[in-house]
Order: sequence, then structure tokens, then C-alpha cells
Amino acid sequence: MGTDLAGQTAFVTGASGGLGEHFARLLAASGAAVALTARRIERIEALAAELNAAGHRAIGLQLDVADPLAIGPALDAAQAKLGPISILVNNAGVGGDGMALDVSVEDWSNTFDVNVRGTFVAAREAAKRMMEAGVEGRILNIASIASHTVLPGLSAYCASKAAVAMLTKGLAREWARRGIAVNALCPGYIETDINAAWWPTEGGARQLKGFPRRRLMQASDLDAAFLMLVGPAASAITGSVITIDDGQSLPGGG
Repeated sequence: MGTDLAGQTAFVTGASGGLGEHFARLLAASGAAVALTARRIERIEALAAELNAAGHRAIGLQLDVADPLAIGPALDAAQAKLGPISILVNNAGVGGDGMALDVSVEDWSNTFDVNVRGTFVAAREAAKRMMEAGVEGRILNIASIASHTVLPGLSAYCASKAAVAMLTKGLAREWARRGIAVNALCPGYIETDINAAWWPTEGGARQLKGFPRRRLMQASDLDAAFLMLVGPAASAITGSVITIDDGQSLPGGG
């Protein structure tokens, strides 16, 4: 497949835990220098120190993607330390749970500020820098099966991830001739900080029984598709929205 990312510099949002941390480790293990960003500075600095001690190149930068004015400077800081950004992983996201009649306008707006506007601004700012540097860029937006599957009680989250999927296609079309591949990965349910408290509950156990394979996925189940989309193998892949969900979004179940 060609997963050697030596000489590449990756910028990962939401890297302080869950999938973001997993992807950052995978990128580093594949040879990329990695800029880890998140709100929780102590966690990303600790992860950066761990990766550097293992012989990789990594830095930690505090970033809240809900602040659109902070994203460009964070990319510039990463480039100053690690070199031109060639890979962006738009992973930062919030859950946005709540029934439609109950969710507040503020919570709805926050979900879209992080999941949609943050993804858009990071992609645009990274693309500008990729074009200026003349690199063949890779932008990977982490969406969800919520982009195409109704998840009860998660209307705001589903709407935001559907927006990310269509945004991915729009940006891919605009930048196709500029050498930048823009794709989205739609994972199924994996236990992360966002949902860890749910699965031990009665409702969580009932949901698991409804999955065709009656189990949660592992983060490592995403590795092959992830490396394909951020690496050389994506030279002819752009505008794709790829679902990796262990069959969770298939109709039926029980």
C-alpha cells in the first residue's frame, strides 16, 4: 500500500485521547513528524514527550478548534518546528447529544462550531499552506456513521457529521487540481472518552445487542484505511467518504 510517511509532517486535531491519540501514534510509527493539538495541553505534551523519547518527532500545541482565529497560528507554529504540513487529520469533535426538543441552542451551536466550522477552517488553513509549499497534501476528516445513519438522541451530532461528509466532497472538488486529496473516514462505535460512560448502562448493553456482531470496534480496525488515505496510496482517491463500522450501520439487527 505504501505506508512509509518519512519526510511528511502531520497535524492532528483532538489528539489528547481516543482516536486522535491513536492516529497520532500511528502516524509517528509510520515515520511522520507529528504536531499534536488539543485543548488539554498537559496530555498532548506528555504524548509528545513519549513519542520523542521513542525516537520520533513530535510537538504538542494547545488548540481549541472552536476558535477559528487560533487555527492558522497553530499551523504556523507546527510548520516552524517540524516543516511544511503535508497531512491534516481533522479529528477534533464533540458529541452533541440530546433529544431535539431538549438540546439547547447553545449546545447545538457548539456542536457545529467544533465539528463543522472547526473542520472547515482547519482544512482551509492547511490547504493554503500546502499550496504555498507546493506539497501533495492529504486532508482526512474524521466523520462518523452518524453522517448517514440516524442515531436516536443525537440529531445535532448526526447533522454535523453529515455536513462534514458533504464538506469533504466540496473541498475535494475545489482542490482536485491543486494536488490535495480530501477524504473522510466514517468509523462505527469505538469506546472513547466521549461515549465510555454509556456502554456499561442498560441502554448501552441493549444497543450492543442490536449490532450485527454484538461488539464494539477497536481503534486498530481503522488503521489500514487511515494509512491509505493519508499516504501515497491516496494519489487517486479524493472526495471519498469511507465507512469502517463492523456492519453496525446495516439495517436490522437484534
